[in-house]
Amino acid sequence: MDLVTSSASGIDPDISPESAAWQIPRVAKARHMTVDAVKAIVDAHTAGRMLGILGEPHVNVLQLNLALDGAKAVRLRH
Repeated sequence: MDLVTSSASGIDPDISPESAAWQIPRVAKARHMTVDAVKAIVDAHTAGRMLGILGEPHVNVLQLNLALDGAKAVRLRH
């Protein structure tokens, strides 16, 4: 749902893990990475419920993009 809607402020930094997973193939292709590499980074940046019961699992898009940029920088150095 968060792929077709936005927060009231338009600057909500989080998306659902399902939305992030849906975009993995497109992101992998655009960044010249493998699907598995992008999935691993998404998984590493997926936060669960607070105290196991509060809120919903989410992915912070800014942190995810910074991690993807970092992975690209590492690849370019090798």
